[in-house]
Amino acid sequence: RFAHPIRLKSTSGRKTAISEGPGLEDFISGEVSDTDKWSNYSGELVKQKGVKRLRLPPWLKTNFPKGENYQRIKSNLRKLNLNTVCEEAKCPNIGECWGGGENRTATATIMLMGDTCTRGCRFCSVKTARKPPALDPDEPVNTARAIVEWGLDYIVLTSVDRDDLPDGGANHFAATVRHLKKEAPELLVECLTPDFLGDISSIEILAKSGLDVYSHNVECVRDFSWLVRDPRANFDQSLSVLRSAKLANPSVLTKSSIMLGFGETDEQVKQTLQELRDADVDCVTLGQYMQPTKRHMKVHEFVTPAKFKHWETVGQQLGFLYVASGPLVRSSYKAGEYFIRNVLQKRNKSA
Repeated sequence: RFAHPIRLKSTSGRKTAISEGPGLEDFISGEVSDTDKWSNYSGELVKQKGVKRLRLPPWLKTNFPKGENYQRIKSNLRKLNLNTVCEEAKCPNIGECWGGGENRTATATIMLMGDTCTRGCRFCSVKTARKPPALDPDEPVNTARAIVEWGLDYIVLTSVDRDDLPDGGANHFAATVRHLKKEAPELLVECLTPDFLGDISSIEILAKSGLDVYSHNVECVRDFSWLVRDPRANFDQSLSVLRSAKLANPSVLTKSSIMLGFGETDEQVKQTLQELRDADVDCVTLGQYMQPTKRHMKVHEFVTPAKFKHWETVGQQLGFLYVASGPLVRSSYKAGEYFIRNVLQKRNKSA
């Protein structure tokens, strides 16, 4: 019970109190106060010694996924036995991306080569194993069939790391792209790839497959890479992947993503952005790291929307073709909307 219950006479007063009050997760955690006002949030944003876990600030709370398009995509995925990183990584934006958002540009991120990764990064909730199940040879065809049924504008293909395969799965990845382009030539295809252990031939296979965007994430600032990522991944190897993709296909757009909130400094973030730009990366996204389960690395800091806006400005000043920066931005968050509105339109105007 509340010690001092609020008594509101008007309906509008009750609605205001409810909208500004605590959410379901706050009741579950027991962190409920009848004086909470989300518009005047004053909670801790940086983890202090002795604090187990930071409380989620209001700008990171999202609605439950719903809508006709969302339900249709989910149903088709189950029928075709396909996996999405949206579900496996517990992405908070799944409803918006699958539903199409305000501009109705629906985007989905298909995870190829199964749902089990050979690596164990401290930020990721995807299952891991030394030797995952064999690849499904029908997956490239099934993926293309699903896209045609959905009528999507933009598809992001990603995958688990498959260090158990000689080519890291590059040929399987490339075959999926070719099937997609054959079935839907107008579809924009982004590939968010693993690092293939830095193997140039695997990177080239995918870069020349017909994709529109070659994406590979450095994940965090250079100085935190050893702490956040699996030991088989490293910052320089990721930069090499992005450079090699551009060399193999100069017309392809390259893209990378950085998570903030591990405890990095402003100087480290700026240095990382500069190194990405020096590697001729075209697009960059910055978003808040969210601890997926209690077993994973804890959030050190919740970065404010104003700070993310600052990094968007810095990225633009450094010369990136496009920068998406915000607390809920993910590597493929509304990728179609961002890409179509900001990159393709600019290119079409200058053509």
